[in-house]
Amino acid sequence: MTLAGQFLVLQVIVLLVVLACAALFSVRQSDAEFREQRGAPLRAAAQELANIDLVRTAMTSGSIYDSLESYVATTQARTSTTEVYISEPDGTVVVAVDDSVIGQKVPLGERGDRRLRTWTGDLAFGDREAIGAQVPIISEDSELVGVVTVAEAYPTLGDRARRWLPDLVTFLGIGLLLGVVGSWLLSRLIRRRTRGLEPAAIAALADQRDAMLHSIREGVLAVSAEGRVTVLSDSARELLALREDDFEGRRLVDLPLDVGVLEVLVGEDDVHDRVLMVDGRLIVLNRNRIHHEGRAVGTVTTLRDRTELLAMQSELSARESVTETLRAQTHEFNNQLHTISGLVQLEEYGEVSSFIGRLTRRRAEINESVTKRIDDPAVAALLIAKVSLGAERGVDVVLAEDASLPRLAPDLSADVGTVLGNLVDNAVDATVAAGGPRIDVRLRLEDSVVSVQVADTGPGVAEDAAEEIFRRGWSTKSSDASGRGVGLALVQVICERRGGAVSVHNDSGAVFTARLPLEPPEEQA
Repeated sequence: MTLAGQFLVLQVIVLLVVLACAALFSVRQSDAEFREQRGAPLRAAAQELANIDLVRTAMTSGSIYDSLESYVATTQARTSTTEVYISEPDGTVVVAVDDSVIGQKVPLGERGDRRLRTWTGDLAFGDREAIGAQVPIISEDSELVGVVTVAEAYPTLGDRARRWLPDLVTFLGIGLLLGVVGSWLLSRLIRRRTRGLEPAAIAALADQRDAMLHSIREGVLAVSAEGRVTVLSDSARELLALREDDFEGRRLVDLPLDVGVLEVLVGEDDVHDRVLMVDGRLIVLNRNRIHHEGRAVGTVTTLRDRTELLAMQSELSARESVTETLRAQTHEFNNQLHTISGLVQLEEYGEVSSFIGRLTRRRAEINESVTKRIDDPAVAALLIAKVSLGAERGVDVVLAEDASLPRLAPDLSADVGTVLGNLVDNAVDATVAAGGPRIDVRLRLEDSVVSVQVADTGPGVAEDAAEEIFRRGWSTKSSDASGRGVGLALVQVICERRGGAVSVHNDSGAVFTARLPLEPPEEQA
């Protein structure tokens, strides 16, 4: 059955129930009105009959009952009643129009007649209900010698139905007509609001939506035009670091989110591939406004975790940096070989020997300056590569004299390499752009914490951007979801995962300091 049909059936049932209640109320009201209207005339007729001297004399003497039949018939005809009896004090009928009831007992009221008082109320004559009045017949000695009963039966249900049926049919017809019209209008309204879907289709869509939201890895956040959360998937709640479960229906601004995240979520413009830092994760966010028939109905935001992917990209970038360094060294070696070849052809053998000696000493000095301070081979190799790459771009990468780093665990060595590579690459870019001469690198192990400090001679970092560069992957280059502009954010992620931190200040350029504990927090606990 369609939704309109269900509403029609429901309204018809409601109308029938209302009509049944109205009929019951009408019956009770009709009985009350009948009782009120007929009680007084019946009581007056009974009093008039009981006060006739001949009636009182006959009941006192207990004879000449036949002479009272005319009075009883006259009273019954005049009042249009169904029952008029004269009975003895115990209710035994002695005078009545219908001889068949003489000798039978009339039901006496619960009060009055035995106390010489008039009584009016309901009486039962077999299976019939009647409104009756009973007046005592009192002798000259003030004794009860009989009772006059005048009663009229209530209208039958058939009589009432014949009286009410026209109105009942009219009201029912009007009600059904209004129900059909109302159901049709309501059905149109509901179909317009539900995009023409029936309840079964809506329920199926709701089930499919729940299943989809619980199965996809990307987070989904839907917000109504009033700014209230309508959909919050499990993945979105996890990515946004929301610990509670019941957020749907609440205002978006009331959610315990970082100020920077809220600014993006409540903005009015569409957002594409915005990189955010949330609880140590790099989140790529896309937010689109939803319109229906030209009216804004809310926004839908998708969230994707790119932390691991960006870590892999950073590692690949480090490998690419090493490859680029090897390429630069190959180019440099080719030039040097060409020089040696030319000197040999000129038979300048002494100059050849001197030239090779200078190259050997220079390479040995670079390797020795790094390896005598840095015992970890992976970090040392990376640093040597960065020194060569910086030299090719005209920047001196200088390791501090007090630098010292022992051999590290493989996971810590990889993290230190990632942090060092990103910081040095950013420093080289900033220094080259500003025309600076050098970059200072300092590595130390102090109090079970590896400290990585990289100071460039670039333009420095603006004070108002000191935190922004870590939180949103700030970069002087264009930022996108592929990894560009997230190097510093990745540095912060790695430091925070190990229970450390990264900071920046200016001192003739930008000075970045990253601290990485030897053991992650869970291992320390």
